[in-house]
Amino acid sequence: MTTGWEGAVEAQIRSAQERGEFDNLPGAGKPIPGRDQPYDEGWWIRSFMEREQIPSDLMLPTPLQLRRRVEQLPAELRDLPTEEAVRSYVAALNAEVVAWLRAPTGPRVAVRPVNVDEAVRRWRADRQRRVVTATPVEPAPPAPPAARRRWRWWRR
Repeated sequence: MTTGWEGAVEAQIRSAQERGEFDNLPGAGKPIPGRDQPYDEGWWIRSFMEREQIPSDLMLPTPLQLRRRVEQLPAELRDLPTEEAVRSYVAALNAEVVAWLRAPTGPRVAVRPVNVDEAVRRWRADRQRRVVTATPVEPAPPAPPAARRRWRWWRR
């Protein structure tokens, strides 16, 4: 036995079918994806993360996220333009680490604040290395002989 609202919903579905609103839908007549695989409780979050292109790092607990950020710090600092920007970036990361250390949650993972002066020293060394190994700009090749002849002709 159906209730009043169930009957109304069924009537709307039936009228939409009669109008052809369910015809030519993507995936019509195809098997449901993943039907032959074992049941996975987290299927919806995995599909959401793939569809929205969310990095899986966001699923990590806070101490592991902080530790990964500390490990990737040299790559993050590489593109910063000034020493002041490097110091402020490292200070912001250290503030997050200290906040977590004051009220730890999640697994017990050793995470320590980053030494700002050491990070700046590495940034300077990396920047110096990039300047030294940068390829010099080559001068433009000389004009071909025909162009030189044309120029001489115009000068006469």
